[in-house]
Amino acid sequence: MKHVFVVDDERNIRDLIKKYLEKDGYKVTTFENGKNVLSEIDRLKPDLLVLDIMMSGIDGLELCKEIRMKSEIPIIFVSARDEEFDRILGLELGADDYLTKPFSPRELIVRVKNIFRRLEKVQTLTNDQIKIKDLKVFPARRYVEKDEEELKLTTKEYELFEFLVRNKNMPFTREQLLERVWGYDFIGDDRVIDDLVKRIRKKLKEIDSVVEITTVWGYGYRLDG
Repeated sequence: MKHVFVVDDERNIRDLIKKYLEKDGYKVTTFENGKNVLSEIDRLKPDLLVLDIMMSGIDGLELCKEIRMKSEIPIIFVSARDEEFDRILGLELGADDYLTKPFSPRELIVRVKNIFRRLEKVQTLTNDQIKIKDLKVFPARRYVEKDEEELKLTTKEYELFEFLVRNKNMPFTREQLLERVWGYDFIGDDRVIDDLVKRIRKKLKEIDSVVEITTVWGYGYRLDG
């Protein structure tokens, strides 16, 4: 049974999410703020986090930042704020998805399932390596290295990078990459892909890799292999 943490300062929202998740077979633990979430993640090892942004004390964005310092647990943000800045910032901090309140509980369930489905696909892969120039990619471990030095990528950075590696020399539009990485029609600005590419390029440069993600002007991106 998958264990989901729900962190939201609105009791009715917590109860509604819990009701639908439990109905679908998930174990659910709820929190009214982020105070004890970090210690409980260490203790209970949940499989996914549904996290509100606007909370008293430590807000969802700050909590996400702290979680990402030590864990890659999938995170879905829910927020009453529908501003592009909040969505992009949340994804930049390492969240896997973003839902705006009010939202359909059924849509949340679909997105939770999509995340677990993607993770299960990764877990069924073998430890075979994918070699690309001076890098080695280990899909089962979601790990990339150059000469035993890790290329540290967030969840979405890794998923985008692995997709481009598996489809080297093929150009993709931003819309195609959004669909491939998120697994459904993403509602938001496709500049999220530009930001992911920018951060991956920076990290490749930091380890002096010769691997490059090329901009296909007027179209999108490709990884040259």
